[in-house]
Amino acid sequence: MDALAGLLEGPRARGAFMIRACFDPPWAVRVEDRAPLTVMLVVRGEAWVLPDRGARTRLRAGDLAIARGPDPYTCADAPDTAPQALILPGQECRHPDGRPLQGSMDLGVRTWGDRLDGGTVLLIGTYPVRGEIGGRLLDALPPLLTLTPEVWDCPLTPYLCQEIVRNGPGQEVVLDRLLDLLVITALRAWFARPEAAAPAWYRALADPVVGGVLRLLQDDPAHPWTVAGLAAKAGVSRAALARRFTALVGEPPMTYLTGWRLALAADRLRESDDTLDAVARRVGYGSAFALSTAFKRVYGVSPAEYRGRVG
Repeated sequence: MDALAGLLEGPRARGAFMIRACFDPPWAVRVEDRAPLTVMLVVRGEAWVLPDRGARTRLRAGDLAIARGPDPYTCADAPDTAPQALILPGQECRHPDGRPLQGSMDLGVRTWGDRLDGGTVLLIGTYPVRGEIGGRLLDALPPLLTLTPEVWDCPLTPYLCQEIVRNGPGQEVVLDRLLDLLVITALRAWFARPEAAAPAWYRALADPVVGGVLRLLQDDPAHPWTVAGLAAKAGVSRAALARRFTALVGEPPMTYLTGWRLALAADRLRESDDTLDAVARRVGYGSAFALSTAFKRVYGVSPAEYRGRVG
């Protein structure tokens, strides 16, 4: 599992979801849900994304935006439109004065707004929980990024529009996978842009030697990897691999592996009730004691304390 997949895998258990939002101007929604990642795809009309800090961004039909939380923002038809609704953590919806909306803007299956055939239609997907693996990617994103049809034409839009309002068997699974695919392809397109500051490990995945080694470490972290074993898999010497890996990734292979294992352990502690022994074995540590020692050295707290804080 690489960090693109990890960005989505941890939050999945905590209820990532999609909705269709339909509005006629004037409209504005204040978003204070603290979600680490929200994707907005404009199907019809246009919208403004107005962060409390940072530049305002105008979105037109076909544009996609990804907002990195937890900072609040407003989405509106125009910069001066006053919010009509407030979105809080847990997707609690209220009037701006705090009164519950009580479903007054529900328009049907996964559809929300003021009119089904409104002039503006957006598809919105939200991942409400941040994990340690996904954090490695989130930290490399700007607070708000946008892609226009000139640089990335989303082939999923027609299919998403059809599937989001269906309610048949397995529909949540279909939408989960479509949302994941939408976000992953969008982020790949973004990191291919010259203005994007892709993390070193992401750029290193394209290297014919280091990329293969990174995938080995990410896909099977519990294996008792050594630099010699990795070098043999890559067909290079130990010294050559150590130099090349460190130059491209910014840290030696075993240091990277330790960080990856501990990030996986942190997400497992957050998302499961597995015992510490089970988590340790899953991520490549021989005992709960060994994992605890390494975990506390990096995170400053024991695994049990970490689980108590994030659970």
